[in-house]
Amino acid sequence: MSVVETLGARLADRQLVLLDGATGTELERRGVPMDGAAWSAAALVTHPDTIRSVHQDYIRAGASIITSNSFSTARHQLEPAGLSAQFRELNHRAVELALEARERTNLDRPIAVAASMSSIHFDRKYMVPVAQAEANFREQAEVLAEANPDLLLLEMMWDLDYSAAAVRAAAATGIPVWVGFTARRDKDGVALFSETYRGSLASALGPVLAEGGSLVSVMHTEARDVAAALEVVKQQWTGPLGAYGHSGQFVMPNWQFNDVISPETYLTQARIWVAAGARLIGGCCGIGPDHIRLLSEQLRLDG
Repeated sequence: MSVVETLGARLADRQLVLLDGATGTELERRGVPMDGAAWSAAALVTHPDTIRSVHQDYIRAGASIITSNSFSTARHQLEPAGLSAQFRELNHRAVELALEARERTNLDRPIAVAASMSSIHFDRKYMVPVAQAEANFREQAEVLAEANPDLLLLEMMWDLDYSAAAVRAAAATGIPVWVGFTARRDKDGVALFSETYRGSLASALGPVLAEGGSLVSVMHTEARDVAAALEVVKQQWTGPLGAYGHSGQFVMPNWQFNDVISPETYLTQARIWVAAGARLIGGCCGIGPDHIRLLSEQLRLDG
């Protein structure tokens, strides 16, 4: 049984599986400069050892899944930063660093490497039409698959058309695909966290998940809003469910850490998500190894 099959069996048996926390914001917390266009992707060139160390720290904190630093390495994300010529190299390197971290940490338990993909660019001026984005997603998914990750982790699905294109491209590789939606609370309920798509989370789930995915998460969502979004997802999805919130604010290209939630308060929120049925638990932007370590210690004690 492969690593991802082992973890999938645990999820199907309603056991908890711990994902890592943020990669990009944790690099920033450690002094790695973020690029104004490609965000954390430039660190693959300038700070590979720090990336590997972040992965290792999450494994030591108790994570069973670590996420490659490929969130912002699609071609349309690299081009504005002048890095598109290194597209293949950077995507391969992102997965390789996670694989190296797993090998070097050498713990006697299964650790999966999830290759991250995102659906759109943080800065709307760099976005490309959906058809071009889908070609870029397919290219990235194929190149990431060449590096042998255990699964593709689709993150920040927050626009129906781009998200459906990203999931469709990832599913074409034949590698397991897990899909993470980003949501927010508004006066009308729970919506996708998007400036371009004004529909509800509920209206986007069906069309996006029709393209693929074997696990659905609510992620990169304010911790206090995750539970409400999980309830929306559960109305349309009966498979494995995940939750990994964020804390703080993003002012491109830097995360603002001033009001990041404490590990103890994050644990309180995570227990709510577990009670709601989430079995994959981790963290997104602003959430670091200390948060994951406390989740590992306390959620396991909770049983």
